[in-house]
Amino acid sequence: MRRSSLALAPRLSYSHAMTPLFDNTLPPLAAANGVVRTLRDAGHAALFAGGCVRDALLGRPLKDIDIATSAAPDVVERLFPGDTVAVGKAFGVIVVRRDDHPFEVATFRADGAYTDGRRPDGIRFTDAAEDARRRDFTVNGLFYDPESGEVLDFVGGRADLAARVVRAIGEPAARFREDHLRLLRAVRFTAVLEFRLDSATAAAVREAAPLLADVSAERIGQEITRMLCEAPRPAQALELLRDLGLLRIGLPEVEALRGVEQPAEFHPEGDVWTHTCRMLDALPAPRDPALAYAALLHDVGKPPTAMVGESGAPRFPNHAPVGAEMARAILQRLRRPAELIEAVTIAVARHMSFVALPEMRPAKLRRFLGAPTFPLELALHRLDVEQSHGKLHIADFAEQKLTEFAAETVLPEAWIKGRDLLVLGLKPGPTVGQWVTRAYDAQLEGRFPDRAALLAWLTQEIAGNAQASVQAKDTEGAEER
Repeated sequence: MRRSSLALAPRLSYSHAMTPLFDNTLPPLAAANGVVRTLRDAGHAALFAGGCVRDALLGRPLKDIDIATSAAPDVVERLFPGDTVAVGKAFGVIVVRRDDHPFEVATFRADGAYTDGRRPDGIRFTDAAEDARRRDFTVNGLFYDPESGEVLDFVGGRADLAARVVRAIGEPAARFREDHLRLLRAVRFTAVLEFRLDSATAAAVREAAPLLADVSAERIGQEITRMLCEAPRPAQALELLRDLGLLRIGLPEVEALRGVEQPAEFHPEGDVWTHTCRMLDALPAPRDPALAYAALLHDVGKPPTAMVGESGAPRFPNHAPVGAEMARAILQRLRRPAELIEAVTIAVARHMSFVALPEMRPAKLRRFLGAPTFPLELALHRLDVEQSHGKLHIADFAEQKLTEFAAETVLPEAWIKGRDLLVLGLKPGPTVGQWVTRAYDAQLEGRFPDRAALLAWLTQEIAGNAQASVQAKDTEGAEER
């Protein structure tokens, strides 16, 4: 069967692109066009849908290409045998893989009632116009015909793109009652696109904010991560989350940073909230989620440890270890990856240790610089200082030491192992570990030219220590007699 004309309802806006909206020479687009052609050759409507159309109209980099079609899920599976995954078949979504590129192919649908605040209880298949009206925001409700170059707009999305507005489709309150995650998505799209949030939509978010408590922590974590890593100014997202009443539900520990004053000598920029926002906006691209979370949470221990010192200035004793445990709990609550949680926890715990670097013994310094998390810690320290008092001498000192160690391993393999000490006559136990640590410190400090010299010294030290212990016991026995 040849391609049929698209069976589409009357549309609010219909435009023909003078030049192709997408660069069809890109491999993912060529593959996506192939999926559309297969669907149309079988007599079905097929369009690019949602975010890819929005981003193309804005000139943003291409990410995922989603395809909407009149073909039912079973039909899609038959048309692409062996190349499909039924990731959301109950909701009309099939992933089709073409030329190693995955595409979500979704049947045009209308949603039934939402009773769990996340997904509809049921759906029915429909046309493109009705499908657009069940989506979240107007800028995400656009379709594109890759063959004709036509943009199909049933919800006023193009006008809102031009006005740089994020607006809910239809009645805003209804959209947020249906899917509570849309509360966070409203903030993310506003911040990532650097748009403004429509006033009626913002009012509906503010009214529905308590519903965020029903959203899974993992989904909240995913949205927060995207705000931190994708928004040109993550502070805009934080401010909007706070203003709409979402931050105190999703991240109350971060909202507590606001109004916590700091010593002007070290933080002329203002309170902990201002300092944190400045650090987030200064995150280097491409954004590392671990660094983003470390910046967000590095001072989270300040509110619970705040006190006024004898001079009358604010003090935050032990805020780094306190903050590290809080950061761990927050990231575990948000179901972030274990590796990220561990790295951020260490970075928060040690971020105040940098001030002691110039005075550290060589062995301790090398251990500090050789830690697997040190690159993250150094990046956090630079951000911290640049967005406060601006004195970078300690960061420069650390980088100078790293340069000095460039010709060798910062933490070389230990010359002395536990088995070497057992050969010398030590019995298994904690004492072996203590001597291994002492030997490694001596190695790191360069006190011996090679393993043999170190082992000779260690043999002498252990023998002397054993003799001293015997003498001490003899003295103790004489006193008892």
